[in-house]
Order: sequence, then structure tokens, then C-alpha cells
Amino acid sequence: MLSILHRLGVDAVLTLGNKKTVDIVVTNEKGDIITIDVKGIAKKYDWPADNIRAPRVGKHFLALVSYEGKIEDPTFTPNVWIIPHKEIARFIKEYRTRKDVSRSLVMKQGEEFLNAWNLISNPG
Repeated sequence: MLSILHRLGVDAVLTLGNKKTVDIVVTNEKGDIITIDVKGIAKKYDWPADNIRAPRVGKHFLALVSYEGKIEDPTFTPNVWIIPHKEIARFIKEYRTRKDVSRSLVMKQGEEFLNAWNLISNPG
């Protein structure tokens, strides 16, 4: 995530800590704050969503990263969906003991968010 954001000319930093909802903080030229919660999976599974919450400031996005079962291959580029927090609810499935972002829903209804780096690098 960080390497791609930097390649796009975005000023992005990694946050450190455990049990947080913000993994990357971005500031644009106007001084706006954009936050990103990165959810990664090695195979073709749903993304865990039990800790998805929006911060109180700025624009917040979820970056859903999938290595498509090829995490051992360092030359493979994962698929990344950049989804605004306000849009994530339509992809969440709740079960008795957990909550997930549904891979099948993202695949069917989230094509507009696949590699949507412009939502972060050029927010409107």
C-alpha cells in the first residue's frame, strides 16, 4: 500500500499500534487528512470486519487487499479495492459470531473500487 501511494506522489505514513482502525495516514496538498484501514488476506476469503469503525476526523477508506492464493510469490501484485467507509456497509455480512466483508459481494458489486487509487490520490 505505502509503496503504491508513494509512487502516486501521496504523502503517506504507517501508524503503529495494536487493535487500531487506522493503518495509514495521508495528508494532501490542502492539508486534508485521509485515513486508511488495510485488510489483507492471503487466499480468496472474506475479510474480517469486526473492528471496522470510522475515525472522527477526515475521510476514511478501507483497502481490501487479496493475494489470491499467491502470497508466496513476491512477483505477484495483489488485488486492492479502495472503498470509502461510507460505502462499506453494503459489503458486510454479519454472522452469529463474526462480521466479514463479503468477497463475493465485493467481486459482484464493487468493481468501481478495484484499483481505485484516485480516491486517495485525488480526493474530490
